[in-house]
Amino acid sequence: MQTRVFGRTGMRLSVLGFGCGAVGGLMVRGDPADQERTVARAIAAGVNYFDTAVLYGDGESEKNLGRILRKLKPADAVVGTKVRLLPGDLGGIADAVAKSLEGSLARLGLERVDIFHLHNPITEAGGGSALSVRQVLDDVVPVFQRLRQQGKIRYLGITALGDTAALHRVIDSGAFDSAQVVYNMLNPSAADTLPANYPAHDYGKLFDRTRAAGVGVVGIRVLAGGALSGSAERHPIAGPAPEPIGSAMRYDDDVDRARRLMPLVEEGFAANLTEAATRFALSHPAMGTILVGMATPQQFDDALAAVEKGPLPQAALDRLSALRNAFSGEAR
Repeated sequence: MQTRVFGRTGMRLSVLGFGCGAVGGLMVRGDPADQERTVARAIAAGVNYFDTAVLYGDGESEKNLGRILRKLKPADAVVGTKVRLLPGDLGGIADAVAKSLEGSLARLGLERVDIFHLHNPITEAGGGSALSVRQVLDDVVPVFQRLRQQGKIRYLGITALGDTAALHRVIDSGAFDSAQVVYNMLNPSAADTLPANYPAHDYGKLFDRTRAAGVGVVGIRVLAGGALSGSAERHPIAGPAPEPIGSAMRYDDDVDRARRLMPLVEEGFAANLTEAATRFALSHPAMGTILVGMATPQQFDDALAAVEKGPLPQAALDRLSALRNAFSGEAR
């Protein structure tokens, strides 16, 4: 398994991370034996980053990951989890963050986590589920730093969702070591300038910011919640079709656009769209590790096989860009 240096942290993370989220569902609703077998397979293959959150199954993902890691005792597992602040928490952010982390550590059976990500979107003004730039920098960062001084977290992270300008400001601040960034074949705007009137959220070449600030990148939604399989079918334990992040407004529109990328398969660049999407996410050097959610052990094996083939060649990236240009002008 190839590893890459993760930003300024100096950690070397496997390019394929283990996503423990609710969309795939294995670590939330899966059979315990399948969960353990898949994590063991991942560790044997060289996967060393495991990403979870209290939000995934109301703590079930953390409990299951903790149970398995205590049993398998891998030597170099890097664990990331997250805190999601609710509107009612904003009057007492310090207490809410500390309480959330203590609960996560108890479920994981750990004394500290390696990366602690803020799970809220970030906007200029905040409101709803989002936090403002000022709330993040003035209220959240000092709490995270205090928890790091207490030895309960190693590195500070954000989930880079929200307003592009706000995300740029937070990354540029240098306060965070990790950013979870949407990057996939339907929306490459973290790396490249989008064509005019392209139907996706424009992240404004966010990778330029993360690189300048020494922030490690965790690639999320690399399969667009499953849409980049080109099929709307969901496995029985998978979550329902998720609300798209950064791409179309409707999941079915993501699936339709994914199917229009099939020439990548037909012309021999990849065996299927899922492989193409996985390898695409690895193709940019700013990417530290990618998360692929899974419902079954076989889906992990498929992701591993795709990663072992390496990034897509330049000819495939050029073909993909030409195919994607046809989306310009369409309704998001």
